[in-house]
Amino acid sequence: MSTGEFELIAKFIERLPAPGPEVLVASGDDAAVADHDGPVVVSVDAAVEGVHFERPAFSAEAIGRKALASAVSDLAAMAATPRHGYVVVGVPPGEPDSNLLALADGIGSVATTEQMAIIGGDLVGSPVLMISVTAIGAEADGTPLVTRAGAQPGDAVVVTGEIGGAAAGLRLLGAETRADPDGPLIARQLSPTPRVVAGQALARAGATAMIDLSDGLVADASHLARASGVRIEMEVESVPFQPGAVETLSSDPREGRISAASGGEDYELLACLPEDRISAVRTEIEGECELTRIGSVLEGDGAVLLDDSGGSLPVDGFDHLADR
Repeated sequence: MSTGEFELIAKFIERLPAPGPEVLVASGDDAAVADHDGPVVVSVDAAVEGVHFERPAFSAEAIGRKALASAVSDLAAMAATPRHGYVVVGVPPGEPDSNLLALADGIGSVATTEQMAIIGGDLVGSPVLMISVTAIGAEADGTPLVTRAGAQPGDAVVVTGEIGGAAAGLRLLGAETRADPDGPLIARQLSPTPRVVAGQALARAGATAMIDLSDGLVADASHLARASGVRIEMEVESVPFQPGAVETLSSDPREGRISAASGGEDYELLACLPEDRISAVRTEIEGECELTRIGSVLEGDGAVLLDDSGGSLPVDGFDHLADR
């Protein structure tokens, strides 16, 4: 027998970190109340079964982790500090309470790591499992917020960490047998890491534009180029692909790189900044992740990924409404 809505909400809340002093009224009243000192950064993200995840490949805990991490990644891309969040869960008929509580555990693990509180939300009936997360961030002391719109010709284009792992992990999750079910490629799908520390380091170093890689390298670079009114050129030979990703995606190295650059969901940061600031960022984020220069900002428009002969590779990105 399933638990009633309000008892289930109470059990959900028990699995989440306690709110900090900036939360004046937490979950349990008609609305939450928080004290915001300065600009408020808000991101809303949704994860829908059959679109963003499939079961049983994704456990309930992994779904919760990814849902909150992807929303926090948007805050990281603006160099904001995560503060608190709101979660709406659409519950399909017959969903076991144990799954919903595991979902809360996944959300709670990310919230604890990012030192943010989940202070409100809702449980509603739904044809499929759905999670909508509203993540609230604030401007960190001495760290300006960064948008997509400030890239300048002459800037370098850099990326944190490694890319392609999430696309390869998704391929492995769909395989009938997996040689390494707990390996690093699958972990990029099931447990992504928002680059909050790196985003703020880039902002302090003078990043002019920034975005998180959720839709694919060229697709997201195109968003930056369009918002900034510039052209972004990147070299595939410089892109730091996660070890094993290219080979997992294709036996043809060229096609594997195209797939790795198209896949998205790596939640690394793509940023533009003056060339002479790169070393300062690398020093600050040492031990957190690597920072790799992969291209340049030019006058013009659009974004391209160039092969070693200077030709443009046919790289696509993820379109949430492609099947509409």
